[in-house]
Amino acid sequence: MEIKQTAKLKKVKQRHTAEVSKQTGFPSAATHYAEASIDLHNELVTNQDATFFMRVSGKDLEYFQIFDKDVLIVDRSLSPKNNNLAIVVQEGEFVIKEVQIQKLDTEYVLWGIITYIIHKTQ
Repeated sequence: MEIKQTAKLKKVKQRHTAEVSKQTGFPSAATHYAEASIDLHNELVTNQDATFFMRVSGKDLEYFQIFDKDVLIVDRSLSPKNNNLAIVVQEGEFVIKEVQIQKLDTEYVLWGIITYIIHKTQ
């Protein structure tokens, strides 16, 4: 497994707000149904300052349903729990492990907990 890219989340500068159409003439009958778009940062990120995106390359992680070019959302502020998927640093490299609190087979440094895996369906 190879981590291709990592990135820190940036705050959204301009937020969309639903508002009434400012047009002249006959308004659309659907104007009052306008809704704000979904912001994935609000839906998928709990701690923006400690959350990172990582893109994975390789097919070594299909056991965890992580495929080539998937994007992982990793939160560094979360405490590990049994069976969480985590990014760890082992022998100087990023590795994905399933956390087992009671059983430590090798030494590693916990880097962050994977909260979401984003991949294409086709």
